[in-house]
Amino acid sequence: MDATDLARWQFGIVTVYHFLFVPITIGMAFLVAGFQTAWVRTGDEKWLKLTKFYGKLFLINFAMGVVTGIVQEFQFGMNWSEYSRFVGDIFGAPLAMEALLAFFLESTFLGLWIFGWDRLPKKIHLACIWIVAWGTVLSAAFILVANSWMQNPVGFKINTERGRAELTDFWAVLTNKVALITIPHTIAGAFLTGGGLVAAVAVWHLLRRPGRDTAAYRSAAKVGAWTTLVAMVALALTGDVQGKVMTEVQPMKMAAAEALYTTEQPAPFSLFTVGTLDGSRPVYALELPDLLSFLATGTFDGQVQGINDLQAEYEARYGPGDYKPNIPVTYWTFRLMIGFGALASLIALWVLWATRKGRAPDVHTRGGRLLLGGALALPLLPLLANSTGWIFTEMGRQPWIVFGQMKTAMAASPSVGSGDVITSMVVFTLLYGALAVVEVGLLLKYAKAGVPDVSPPPQAESDQDRPLAFAY
Repeated sequence: MDATDLARWQFGIVTVYHFLFVPITIGMAFLVAGFQTAWVRTGDEKWLKLTKFYGKLFLINFAMGVVTGIVQEFQFGMNWSEYSRFVGDIFGAPLAMEALLAFFLESTFLGLWIFGWDRLPKKIHLACIWIVAWGTVLSAAFILVANSWMQNPVGFKINTERGRAELTDFWAVLTNKVALITIPHTIAGAFLTGGGLVAAVAVWHLLRRPGRDTAAYRSAAKVGAWTTLVAMVALALTGDVQGKVMTEVQPMKMAAAEALYTTEQPAPFSLFTVGTLDGSRPVYALELPDLLSFLATGTFDGQVQGINDLQAEYEARYGPGDYKPNIPVTYWTFRLMIGFGALASLIALWVLWATRKGRAPDVHTRGGRLLLGGALALPLLPLLANSTGWIFTEMGRQPWIVFGQMKTAMAASPSVGSGDVITSMVVFTLLYGALAVVEVGLLLKYAKAGVPDVSPPPQAESDQDRPLAFAY
């Protein structure tokens, strides 16, 4: 592989690794804020226990997200200097706003929340965690605005003398139709992840440590499961709109998602396909009639352009070249994204059934043991759905790094060789592997510890009642 392919692998590894922590951070921030709100409103001690318990898990994950996110941005200058030079005037604006506004908002009020227990008034302290939660959304929104511009560039002009894209309308960049639907879709995925983690930890304690803080864990399990189910509905609705926007601005990506080589009207959606070795045609397919037409156009008899027709169209518009993304990757990541999310929602529904009407699952029954296995999978399935979704989004845009404006092959740093990229990739991989061990170890340690004791400490004796003692 040449330096460009290696740089793509490195950026993909770092991005997917970083995005393991982002949705947990966003989803958990709101759930912790919700638990604390319930405590402030009701005074019930179980909500305070859940706030401090899941708040600790949230903080561990937040720290890892910050560390891995900082490294990610350095790659634009190291491995992708031509890209940075070409789009830095546009791409840098939302990234700067994310750092200067959203990140500082999160970090400042998170510090107040961490050290403000028993020092700030209850409602002020509660407001701090809500500001952190909305700050995580704002941070994600600016990042997604930047990425959406790569999918559908708007609000710019090309300076032919300087050979770069220049910003002309920042409002158009902020209101990009791709960003407006990608932001809620991604946030819904974050709630799917956060809800799954909260429910999974609570179910584990209900099954493995019955009788200990059962009321708190039942409440957490139900909140997490309902969050997961509602998030899946939101993902389905926003994903439907996103598919239609994608068909409008990136029809090749939609065709690649179905491995649709010829234009069809109406077009079926295949649940499973076995194709030829070169991926040029299917050998066997299990299809749902007309569904792709609805996903792409909103009608069951809509026309969906095929890969071959789009390839000819792009060659006429952009010149000779291969404009097809990696078809097997886009086809299967699209389906895995949906499948992992749907499976997580089914387990969440199972959790609600097992905890209905005051019930608590029993690990000594076959159903309880199966539920324990489902609970262990519940936090992982949304992470896999998020990761495969991002891989589909980025791989489906290829061979463009900025759709219609700059190919990925032209974006890499000309002075960085394969050896440089391999060295940094190996270092990052080893470092991130070590961080993963630390992250998982800390999460497991504090998750197993359970909710803390929040009973007030016994009243200290007055100075007159204390026995005399010598201090050395």
